[in-house]
Amino acid sequence: MKHAPIAESSPAQPFLSDVKTLRDRARQHLEGGVATKTYVGDVARTIEILQAVLATELVCVLRYTQHSIIATGLASEGVKAEFAEHAKEEQQHAMAVAERINQLGGAPNFDPKGLASRSASEYGTGSDLVSLIRENLIAERIAVDHYRELIRFFGDDDPTTRVMLEGILSVEEEHASDMLDLLTTHGGVKP
Repeated sequence: MKHAPIAESSPAQPFLSDVKTLRDRARQHLEGGVATKTYVGDVARTIEILQAVLATELVCVLRYTQHSIIATGLASEGVKAEFAEHAKEEQQHAMAVAERINQLGGAPNFDPKGLASRSASEYGTGSDLVSLIRENLIAERIAVDHYRELIRFFGDDDPTTRVMLEGILSVEEEHASDMLDLLTTHGGVKP
């Protein structure tokens, strides 16, 4: 069997800029902050998306905080502590997202007006321990799906935002797992 000749490939295009080019580019368009010529994402759209992420994290802080206070029952102390820990971690997420918005030249929106409508998660509550755990599991599942979509969306266009969201996703997955464990332990689902 006769094979077609292999075409010679052209020399690869260099993928690294020389130092002089990097220095020259860094001096241009200083008002762009971190969004230099190599940033291929849409800064305005990224900030808009991150404002919704910030709202989501703030709603989660408020929900977990409220649940850590109102949870009652014989087995509530461990659940209350778990809710309080999750509130603290959600606060850390909110601060990381707010810092990223600021880096990109935006002003993080902490205004409580419209917070729930900007959030992917809802501010669900309940009347007993199992319903509180269930609401938090639902919220975590929403967050996990949302962050997975956003990570794919940002891809290589904004690796810094993607990596930040990957870190948040990892914690949100832990939260979902914790809530499922609590729900199973407290009779909310069958193992």
